Amino acid sequence: MLRLLYVMTLTVCCLPLIPGLGGVLLSAASYLPALGLNEPNLDGWHAMTSWPGSGTALQLSLFTGVTATLLAILMTFLILQRCWGTQGWNRIEKWLSPLLAMPHVAFAIGFALTFSPSGWLFRLFAALTGETEPHLWSLVQDNQGFGLILALAIKETPFLLLMSLSVLKQMQVDRLLTASRSLGYNASASWLKVVFPQWLTKMRFPIYAVLAYGMSVVDVAMILGPSSPSTFAVLVWQWFNDPDLTQVPRAAAGAIALFVACFGVLLLYRLAEYFLVKGWQSWQFSGSKTYSLPGKYLFGFVALLPVIIIPVLLVWSFALRWRFPSLWPTRTTTRFWEQEVGNLLELAANSLILGLVSASVALVFAIGCLEYRDKYHKSVPQLVIAIPMLIPQLSILFGIQIAIYMLPGQWHVPATIWAHILFAFPYVYLALDGPWHSFDQRLTQTARSLGHSAWKAWVSVKLPIVLPAILLAWAVGLSVSFAQYLPTQLLGAGRITTLTTEAVSLASGQDRRISAIYGLIQAFLPLVFFGIALAASRIADPQRRLARHADKQVSSNELISTKPNH
Repeated sequence: MLRLLYVMTLTVCCLPLIPGLGGVLLSAASYLPALGLNEPNLDGWHAMTSWPGSGTALQLSLFTGVTATLLAILMTFLILQRCWGTQGWNRIEKWLSPLLAMPHVAFAIGFALTFSPSGWLFRLFAALTGETEPHLWSLVQDNQGFGLILALAIKETPFLLLMSLSVLKQMQVDRLLTASRSLGYNASASWLKVVFPQWLTKMRFPIYAVLAYGMSVVDVAMILGPSSPSTFAVLVWQWFNDPDLTQVPRAAAGAIALFVACFGVLLLYRLAEYFLVKGWQSWQFSGSKTYSLPGKYLFGFVALLPVIIIPVLLVWSFALRWRFPSLWPTRTTTRFWEQEVGNLLELAANSLILGLVSASVALVFAIGCLEYRDKYHKSVPQLVIAIPMLIPQLSILFGIQIAIYMLPGQWHVPATIWAHILFAFPYVYLALDGPWHSFDQRLTQTARSLGHSAWKAWVSVKLPIVLPAILLAWAVGLSVSFAQYLPTQLLGAGRITTLTTEAVSLASGQDRRISAIYGLIQAFLPLVFFGIALAASRIADPQRRLARHADKQVSSNELISTKPNH
């Protein structure tokens, strides 16, 4: 059974990529017999390079993606070095799940309604200063992409913090800090000179994922990014949607160019990391032993913005008339909710079906692969984890779309489900990897020595211990599925609509009230499942059950001891 699950995982995650890669390469070479393009040539590449603003769009993608990633790394490290091991760290851990549950699109819609020229933040500023006209300056669709950078950095910081939990535990950071302080370094200097080089190396893969996402993101960039020119990923997406099918080679060439740019940036980051950690090591042991780094209240800023966004979306969804600079709508209504409720139910049902199927299948695959690793000492190839997280979605989905169109019959539903499984699996696997590593295998070995079968030992001993992690990983898979925009649009052939696809479409110039409704529902749906998973994990936690049982036993003993004798 484990071998079968392992083979199925590799098949689902790797086999369809072969025709996908072939499809995008053949399209970029202008070889599409179905469109009458029978002779390979470089016309698509010429059309891409000659497009006005394509070079500027690529530079903008490089700038926004790299800057947002560096800012997220900086904020993550500053929060860790000031809050790790303190009382505030327990509160930070509790906040990570709801922050990660909010999809990027919902966050982008709320960000736009907060930081636009007539947004809530500028309304508050106008109320304090007495101004009556909206500002021309804005963080939404600014030409430099600063709003996109800020939004991506804030949204990715909780992800890096979550990935840092297992990394710091593996490093035994408390021992490192104790040893460095005994040598005369204060807390900030210990983190900077001792912890940071090791942390940065072990965080390489999560940082790669953030960097690749920042450069290739489409949905968030369509809402918050510049529009003239747009980022290169958005430009390529516009080429894909060109009604002239003879321009498909241009879009395919752009997808390959985006992949090459992402790969080049990842390579440059790897070289910069090597130089900083190993090539130039003098800064790690020379200079002052006393530093004072900020970061004590930085997580409050990271968490405050998503917290503000929810009530902003809620107020906008009921606003009928909201003149600037009023802080509150002058007239409210439920008309927009009544107008969209039927469509919302249908879209929510589609999102739930896709999410439940893809997250559940990804969870079964992840558990099977982890158990296969423990039994046969053979891990899932890094390629299976790296492809969905590090390669731009446009670069692989377009080729898969071309390959699917060549097949007879209708394949848009299974293709969409497969794509959601593909992109959810790495996050589910990584969420379970730490708990599986920390599980003491001697517990199941003891159960086997007492005569239990392997299956019964796993169900009776291991499952209750890892069940909280399984529930949270399932919620993570649901959240990833709910947030998928490009897979649903490209492989669904426009026949599968979800809350995410509609939210992105409505956020591009439609009514703010309707956009707020879709953003609010899209943010609320994964939060519900994270809440269910957290509540169920608390109930299923064996340590809590033992503690409750012990409390009941103590109470009953006390009652017996105080009962009068007759």
